[in-house]
Amino acid sequence: MSAHQQTAASPFIRACRRESVPHTPVWFMRQAGRSLPEYLKLREGIPMLESCTRPELITEITLQPVRRHKVDAAVYFSDIVVPLKAIGLDLDIKPGVGPVVAAPLRRREDLDRLRPLEPDDVPYVTEAIGLLTAELGPTPLIGFAGAPFTLASYLVEGGPSRNHERTKALMYGEPELWRDLLDRLADITVAFLKVQIEAGASAIQLFDSWVGALAPADYRRYVMPSSVKVFDAVAGYGVPRIHFGVGTGELLGLMGEAGADVVGVDWRVPLDEAARRVGPGKALQGNLDPAVLFAPTGVVEAKTREVLDAAAASGTGHIFNLGHGVLPSTDPDALTRLVDFVHRSTRA
Repeated sequence: MSAHQQTAASPFIRACRRESVPHTPVWFMRQAGRSLPEYLKLREGIPMLESCTRPELITEITLQPVRRHKVDAAVYFSDIVVPLKAIGLDLDIKPGVGPVVAAPLRRREDLDRLRPLEPDDVPYVTEAIGLLTAELGPTPLIGFAGAPFTLASYLVEGGPSRNHERTKALMYGEPELWRDLLDRLADITVAFLKVQIEAGASAIQLFDSWVGALAPADYRRYVMPSSVKVFDAVAGYGVPRIHFGVGTGELLGLMGEAGADVVGVDWRVPLDEAARRVGPGKALQGNLDPAVLFAPTGVVEAKTREVLDAAAASGTGHIFNLGHGVLPSTDPDALTRLVDFVHRSTRA
């Protein structure tokens, strides 16, 4: 039995397909990593990008939150810049900063550095997912990639940016170069997702972390075609496709339109309102504010109940998650309690 067949009846996959579930499934963005002491111990002295190329390490880190928190899905431990590093770009992840690109891409000749990604460029992905699916059994593994706009932002800016001014200047000032840049990044993203799905990932999430910086008209014109290309290219596999960005309340309808089966919602928009913006036919994922986990347990449960009630009012499939990634200083026990609370509160 394939990994996809093994996980088909899981609450997570059923919720993605808007089918009935025994309880609301839970997983957390950034659950595999920095909030767990066992992760910090394992990663000691190992640079981030190196840790993303060691199959046994990837496997252990991915499994840690499943064991500890009893979440309903694992998420593959990697980083959105891994495929860019794999094709030879000179970049690194600097602690406390994020991805930093040695020579930003800003001219047409720079596109030559974006060669196609081949499966042989990322053999560790196939190996790690094989190890993971054997361990996970009926628990789904979520694969992921960065969306073309967010990857482009890092490449054009040279690192994280608050205002994305160079990115927007290129987008508005040289629309043909921009289109070609995003098209190449879409191809790389598709190749990276296909490797993960073919190795056994049961669902995929496309992270467009920074796309909330755009107005809806600009998203539709400059970004949506490349996201559509990614979702269309993996549609034939039949695995659920999740789309997530931060600060994307004004873009939720368009992000659903781009081809996702599930739209991730940050904490700024209640799920019943998000359902109205997204429209019928899509499940929703989210959306407790990650900072709520620093409040007393009673407060966490009250705020969680608000999310669950809004999800119930939305009348569509719901995967419980935070509205962004787990914050590094989060108490892991608070996450474990949260999973248990969601399961108990929604048990059919």
